[in-house]
Amino acid sequence: MIHRIEKEKNSAEHLLFASMKYTKTCDVIVNLLHTWRGMIELCVEAILERAKKKKLIKVIPEAPRARIEAVEIVCKKNPTIMKTMTLYLFLRRIDALEQVRKNEFRKNVTLEIIDADKITEINMDKLKEWYELTQNFLIDVRGYIK
Repeated sequence: MIHRIEKEKNSAEHLLFASMKYTKTCDVIVNLLHTWRGMIELCVEAILERAKKKKLIKVIPEAPRARIEAVEIVCKKNPTIMKTMTLYLFLRRIDALEQVRKNEFRKNVTLEIIDADKITEINMDKLKEWYELTQNFLIDVRGYIK
């Protein structure tokens, strides 16, 4: 499991630090967000498997929302995991939300995600902030599952 998580992490790092550097397109941003979502899903699965072995939960839920709730119950004292679950919920909805591309092929490439009453601008600064969050999340997950 940890090998698959590391593979997703490396893929995300390549998208962020290599592909974004040279292409500067919103497609790379979307692919990076999908990669992070996949990585977080693998981590959630690993957390729940460990929680089941420790007998903190009886069964691993099948539904994605129920899985998130189970992780929030098991890891409620860890603020990094809680923030990452909020990010994960956002990443799951991205495909269904309206996307506006700005400044493609330029230094300030931005993807705007329009949710009912809120606009989220995803630019390099936001991606680096989320990168830090996901790195800290991975450290916490490694510590939890070992």
